[in-house]
Amino acid sequence: QVQLVESGGGLVQAGESLRLSCAASGRIVNINAMVWYRQPPGKEREMVAAITPGGIANYADSVKGRFTISADNTKNTVYLQMNSLRPEDTAVYYCNADPPFGWILGGQGTQVTVSS
Repeated sequence: QVQLVESGGGLVQAGESLRLSCAASGRIVNINAMVWYRQPPGKEREMVAAITPGGIANYADSVKGRFTISADNTKNTVYLQMNSLRPEDTAVYYCNADPPFGWILGGQGTQVTVSS
């Protein structure tokens, strides 16, 4: 099994930046992508950004131009650089693989709160 642990969240003001990390306890193979999701208060979970093993990134329209996903395979870690944060970015952020194989254990997420 591989455990994912998200970190880097916090309370920031609108316009500021945060970098989230998703660290895996081991190497993850045979997946389509690593994905960052978020779940705003009272809303459903939504995809934020994804990166393929080859480094191709995909973003939700709401974060294009502000967020950047990257991966460091030597550290088994995926990052989400979030710039120009907005109050509507407030959510718990999670990472997981696509597909989410049962041997990949998701983390507790990391809370991002953006004040106006």
